[in-house]
Amino acid sequence: MEYVIPAAPVPTLPVEGTNARFPVARIFCVGRNYADHAREMGHDPTREPPFFFMKPASAVVVDGVFPYPAQTKDVHHEMELVVAIGKGGANIPEAKALEHVYGYGVGLDMTRRDLQGEAKKMGRPWDTGKAFDASAPCSALVPAAKLGHPSKGAIVLEVNGQVKQKGDLGDLIWNVPEMIAYLSTLFTLLPGDLIMTGTPSGVGPVVKGDTMKGWVDGVGSITVKVV
Repeated sequence: MEYVIPAAPVPTLPVEGTNARFPVARIFCVGRNYADHAREMGHDPTREPPFFFMKPASAVVVDGVFPYPAQTKDVHHEMELVVAIGKGGANIPEAKALEHVYGYGVGLDMTRRDLQGEAKKMGRPWDTGKAFDASAPCSALVPAAKLGHPSKGAIVLEVNGQVKQKGDLGDLIWNVPEMIAYLSTLFTLLPGDLIMTGTPSGVGPVVKGDTMKGWVDGVGSITVKVV
């Protein structure tokens, strides 16, 4: 294939146990998917249909460094389980949803909270608050063939050694099969899509010099320095 301009590189994630990489197509994020986090953001966590927003694949960070972004004074951490789609499809039945999962990792949905808040007030999209450069630090993936499909386990984030977020995958309002099934009615899922599954309560700001360390028991961990 010949292009008229240089093609942008394909963002990828490392995979445990192999030198081969996972190519990232799109990043879907599930909003307010833990009841305690929904409450801390001022919402009623009743089981309404899940809602999604997106980040570009280029937002992935794998080197453990998060550059503090421009045009903000209030950047927040949101620790999440990441689901990596290995087989695409539309209108996927919930009972078959896990067959489409390649593996799992952990990640951070970094958020310019002040810009997101302004967008909410004006009824505008959240892109400037959520989809900025380097807003999706991610760990290496673990194949589901090795890990299985986690449905319980602690999800924790520390900032400078202090626990800021703590929850359990069992507290997800919409679990992974339900998310995949519903999302696939809205978009045809592609191999390489990532789903960031929501964050527990305790979201808060970071500043330059902070070190974030997060993990999901039995899945993996991530350490990111704010620079």
